[in-house]
Amino acid sequence: MREKISRITRGGRTQNTLPFWLILPTILVLLVVQVYPALYTVWLSLQEREPTGWTFVGVKNYQRLFNTSLFSESVGHTIVFLVGYVLLTLALAFGIALLLNRNVRLSGFYITLLFIPWIIADILAGLIFRLMVVPDYGIFSGILQNPAIIPPDGLSILTAVPPRPWFGDFPFPPAPALTFLILASTWRALPFVTLLLLAAIQTIPGEIIESSRIDGANFSQIVRFIMVPLMLPTMVVAIFSLTLSGMNGVGMVFSLTGGGPGTSTQVLSYMLYSIGWDRLQFGRAAALALLIAIVNWVLISGTLRITRVEDGHA
Repeated sequence: MREKISRITRGGRTQNTLPFWLILPTILVLLVVQVYPALYTVWLSLQEREPTGWTFVGVKNYQRLFNTSLFSESVGHTIVFLVGYVLLTLALAFGIALLLNRNVRLSGFYITLLFIPWIIADILAGLIFRLMVVPDYGIFSGILQNPAIIPPDGLSILTAVPPRPWFGDFPFPPAPALTFLILASTWRALPFVTLLLLAAIQTIPGEIIESSRIDGANFSQIVRFIMVPLMLPTMVVAIFSLTLSGMNGVGMVFSLTGGGPGTSTQVLSYMLYSIGWDRLQFGRAAALALLIAIVNWVLISGTLRITRVEDGHA
C-alpha cells in the first residue's frame, strides 16, 4: 500500500513539474536573446568608453543626448515622418481595400501584385527608389530637374535644401528627401495594411450594409457610419503597427537618403545607427535605444489597452 501511495506521489510531482520542463527551452532562449541584451543595454547606457576601459558616468549619456540640437531635430523629423507615413499608408490601404472588396475581375491577380513590395527588403526598396531620383542618371531626375517643368531651377530630391520651417525650428514643411522617404516607406508597407483592412471589411455582415442601403444611405455614409466604426479595432492595430515599424526601421533611410541631405532625413532610428556605428559612442547609443524602447512600450501598451476596450473587456 505504501509503495502504491509513493508511486502516485512521484507521478503527481512529475505531472506538476512537466509544464515547467516543457517551456524551459523557450525560457532559456528568451533569457539569451531578450533579457540579457536588455540588461546589458541598461548597463551600457550608464558607461563611457575610455582608453583604460569602461567608466561609470551615470545619467551623463542621457544629458548629453538631450543637450544636442541633433536629438531635438531628429525628434521633429521622426514626428513628421510618422504622421505622414501612417496617414498616407492608412488612407491608400483603405481605398484599395474598398476596391478589392467589390469582387472586381482578376482581384486575386491584383492581390498577388500587391504583395510584391512586401517581399522586398527595406534596403533593396530604398535602393530602387534612390535609382529613380539620383542626380544626373535617375529615371525621373531628367523630369524633376527640368526648370521648364518645375520652375525656377528644377528639383533634385536627394540634394534639395529643406524649406524654411513654418513653426519655429520644427521641420515642417519637410525636405523633399523626407517627403520622398515617406512615399517609399508607404509603398513598402501598403500590402500588409491593405490586406489587414480588406479582411476587416469582409467580416462586416452584408445584411447591415444592405439594410442601410434600403434605408437610403449612400456609399460615403455607409463607409463613415458603418464600416469605419466596425473596423476601428483593426484600424487601431494598423496605426500602431505602422508607428512601430516607422519608429524602428532604419534600412530604408540608410539606403535611400543616408540621413541627408545634411540631417534633413535623420530620424531617431538612423541617429541611433549613426551614433553607435559611425561615431562608436556606444554608451550614448544605448541611452537612445532605451528611450526608443520606452516609446515602443508605450505604443504597445496603448494598442493592447485600446483593443481591449473596443472588445468590451475593460
